[in-house]
Amino acid sequence: MAKTIPMIITNEKILVKDRETNEFKPFSMPAANPSPNIPFYHEFAEKIAEDQYYFKEFMKKIYGGKLSKYIFAIIVPDDTSKLESIFINEFFVNSGACKAVAQMPMALALSKEFDKYISISKSQRNVTLEYVRNNETVVKKYYDIHTCLPQLVLEDAKVLHIDVEYNDIPVFINNFNQNMDEFSDFGEVITPKQFLDKIAVIDVEKL
Repeated sequence: MAKTIPMIITNEKILVKDRETNEFKPFSMPAANPSPNIPFYHEFAEKIAEDQYYFKEFMKKIYGGKLSKYIFAIIVPDDTSKLESIFINEFFVNSGACKAVAQMPMALALSKEFDKYISISKSQRNVTLEYVRNNETVVKKYYDIHTCLPQLVLEDAKVLHIDVEYNDIPVFINNFNQNMDEFSDFGEVITPKQFLDKIAVIDVEKL
């Protein structure tokens, strides 16, 4: 049976769970020049073969040479587009560093205790508000980080879906990137450590 390696694509780097220490080690491409408001991994497309080589060598140091038996369980930002998801899949699968790839947005990893909840997160470009039910996103709304008014997000969260309007739905603030100070009073703040603990073991069948 293929083994799973949890990974996270953050606002600035890729984090990979270490086999020996269970800690998450960062991978960043040398000489990368990310642009404002654009995810850093877009830069990989310019030198894709070279970047895939560096990533595979990075994985060899952590997991050895037999990488084809692993599945990457990749946690991506909540505003990742469908085209970006395709690129992420193709980049890692074609790097030769894994057998297959499964993706899940951060919002779906915030709680294992609740079947229904609201998630608020922030990437390099958007604040994302979404309603999660039974491990699926039901409704999602984006706000530009440069013009977003936190109070508006809070008001929208109250009427995001009929379930939310008529039930007591918990709100989780994803502070993994430590950029959610203005939202900290809106719900339960999920710290970086709490988030890492939640995804330390991932069931790929649920992705």
